Order: sequence, then C-alpha cells, then structure tokens
Amino acid sequence: MAEGEEKNGIIDSMPLFAKELIAGGVTGGIAKTAVAPLERIKILFQTRREEFKKIGLVGSINKIGKTEGLMGFYRGNGASVARIVPYAALHYMAYEEYRRWIIIGFPYTTRGPLLDLVAGSFAGGTAVLFTYPLDLVRTKLAYQVVGSAKAQAKTVVPLEHIVYRGIVDCFSRTYRESGFRGLYRGVAPSLYGIFPYAGLKFYFYEEMKRHVPAEHKKDISLKLVCGSVAGLLGQTLTYPLDVVRRQMQVERLYAAVKEETRRRGTMQTLFKIAREEGWKQLFSGLSINYLKVVPSVAIGFTVYDIMKLHLRVPPREEMEAEAVTTRKRNVFT
Repeated sequence: MAEGEEKNGIIDSMPLFAKELIAGGVTGGIAKTAVAPLERIKILFQTRREEFKKIGLVGSINKIGKTEGLMGFYRGNGASVARIVPYAALHYMAYEEYRRWIIIGFPYTTRGPLLDLVAGSFAGGTAVLFTYPLDLVRTKLAYQVVGSAKAQAKTVVPLEHIVYRGIVDCFSRTYRESGFRGLYRGVAPSLYGIFPYAGLKFYFYEEMKRHVPAEHKKDISLKLVCGSVAGLLGQTLTYPLDVVRRQMQVERLYAAVKEETRRRGTMQTLFKIAREEGWKQLFSGLSINYLKVVPSVAIGFTVYDIMKLHLRVPPREEMEAEAVTTRKRNVFT
C-alpha cells in the first residue's frame, strides 16, 4: 500500500512535459521494435534495388534469414530504438507544447484540423533536428549485408566495404570522414518529408477521433483503426522524400561499391532517381511500408493514449481551457 502511494506521489509530482516525454519515449520504443524486420527489408529495397527488389519480399526474408539469421532482421534496430525513443519523446511532447502555445498565444484559434496540422508539423521538424544523426547511423548499419564467408561471396558488397562494426564505430567513422555535416547528410529531405507527414498524421488521427461517438472514445480497437488510417495516408503522400533521404544517407557506400558519381542535393537526387531508375523507384518499398506503418502508427497512438492515462495526464481540453482562462485573467489584471 505504501509502495503504491509512493509511486502515485512520484507520478503526481512530475511536471506535465516530463510525463509527455516518458509517454512518447515508451511509445516509440514499443512501436519501432514491433516492426523492425519490415523496416530492415524496406531500407534494403530502397538502397539495394538490384540485389533485393528482384527477389521480392519473401525472397528477401529468406535471404536475410539464411545469411544473417534471426538477428539479421534487427540489424540497425539498436540505433533505430536509440533514435526513436528520444525522437518520439520529443515529437509527442513538442506536439502537445506547440498546441498549447498556439492556443494560449491565440486564444480565439479554432480547435480543429488546422491546429493539429501546424502543431504536428513543427513538432516533427523539432524532433528530426535533435535526433537525425541516429537515423543516419541506423540506415548505414541496415544497408550493410553481412553473414558467413560463403554467403558474403555471393553478395554485391565485398567484405572490405563492410566498414561499420556498430553504432559507435559508425558515428566516429562518419564524423572523421565528413565532419559534423556528414552526420546530417540527407537531413533536408527528412525535414521536407517530416513537416507534411507529421502534420498530416496528427491531422488525420485527431480528425478521425472527433467523429468517434463519446461512448467509444476509449475503445482501443477504434484508436488502432484511426492510427492505421492516419499513418497510411500521411506516409503515402510523403514517401518519395523518404526514398531520397535513404539514398543520400548511404551514397558514400553506394558510390564505393558501384564506382559511381555521388548524388548531390535533395531535388537533384529526386530527379536523378526518376530519370535513371524510373518514377516507380520513388515508391520502392512502399508496399512493405504499408505493412509497417499500419501497425506502427496504430500501436504508437494507442500506446501513447494509454501511457497518458497511466501517468495521469489531464485531458487535453481541460488543460487548454485552464490555460486560456489563466491568460485572460492575467490580461485583465
């Protein structure tokens, strides 16, 4: 009993932003790990088109399983989780904070889709800027295909090009080769993509929840459906920029293996992919991404709402009404 009261006391004493950070971080870790195998295959589809795309989803699963074993499906997931926990924590917390700041600063702002779109977009951009180097490392590690000596003899990438031995090694080598700018290679398409994607994701999710009857607001299955549709629509509209980002992130390895001139800039990369590989390549891996996004976003929003309940975060409407009332009171005193 005393232990439970102590736990409740700790939760109640935590500031609101800390509760939102914790809820977002736990959400990100759970959702990302649940879809890690599909994320690995998607990255290989995006960056190793000739080697993996021609054998398809089932063939890719078999190839990774034979050459790398079960853990091969989670290659790069350590860096992915290390990135997604702070990213999701910042993303969800920043969304709530931006939303409150907009309402407090503009008390007559309409509570609706536009507010969620703006707050979600800025929250996504903020989270990307703080965590992008970890995403870069995750992609470089996932790009590498390693296994037994026999298996490596069959792979496109020679052993000497398997240069990164882990998260720390990838960080240090990237920094030594390209400096601080190298750690942010491909951040431009990330920002171009995350602003509309994050905004649209929150927009669609909150808009769909508004149409759910009051008696079903806490229904987990409906939250999962709303999250799935939100992620699906948001990802489809911004996916080409994700392909460009992945290509830019691994271009040094790609150029070393293929002995090609490296691509330059976001738009130049996009047009070069479309011209040389066809516009369909800009949607390479999208079918796998659908399989990944549906459970990932659905789990994400659902876990976040559940975590907020466990951490006793007050309902958003209640906090916003209180904030606006306080501001108006301060104005007239």
